[in-house]
Amino acid sequence: MTGSKIIAMIPARKGSVRLKAKNLALLNGRPLISYPIQAAIDANIYDRIILNADDDTFKKIADEYKVEFYKRPAELGSSTSKIDSVIYDFMNNFPSQVLAWVNPASPLQTGKEIRDVTDYYFKREIDTLITVKDENVHCAYNGKPINFTIDDEFAQTQDLIPVQRFVYSVMMWRGCVFREDFEKKGRAAFSGKIGYFPVSRESAIIIKKPEDLKLAECILKGMELVTSDNIQYDPLFDKIEKARD
Repeated sequence: MTGSKIIAMIPARKGSVRLKAKNLALLNGRPLISYPIQAAIDANIYDRIILNADDDTFKKIADEYKVEFYKRPAELGSSTSKIDSVIYDFMNNFPSQVLAWVNPASPLQTGKEIRDVTDYYFKREIDTLITVKDENVHCAYNGKPINFTIDDEFAQTQDLIPVQRFVYSVMMWRGCVFREDFEKKGRAAFSGKIGYFPVSRESAIIIKKPEDLKLAECILKGMELVTSDNIQYDPLFDKIEKARD
């Protein structure tokens, strides 16, 4: 049984280690968990949108936004629960060809970007998709350069191969491939053919700590104030342009 073609699953927990009750923290007057729900609705691509939580409190929010609610087993609600097990449990209860994990910790992600991610997934015919942020900067790991060499001139950042930082704003899995891997290995987060999709700077802001929430709040309020995409310059800019002419 394959079930729905594509389901959006939005995970939520009542607890959080670094930011207390994170999913219920207000961001610009709305609970954090409401942002991925609205983005999934705006994407207009899912057969079902289901809030997967460990507490009945979240059902009120699911009802408010007219999406489905699933209360997962208590043992899958702790901070030590593995994503693989959470997904496998959900897939057993809600079969689908493809499952999309829409992350509540990425509140600035838009419905349009979710559609772009999904289009990429199906066009590339991959089994696992992870969203990333391309970082065009010099990066080192354990004191060793990753995408540059110290035996040459200092490379310009635009010439570097981007390092792809995991964002997890959306993750997607092909149901049959994930389930088969999990049943064989007990893990399946990286199953089958894997692809990575670079998201926007805004979507890459992940809420983990109180300062992340403050940053997202500032961005949202700033976006309300800035109504034009036009860049304004200091009057000195005109002199520079005239000198070039």
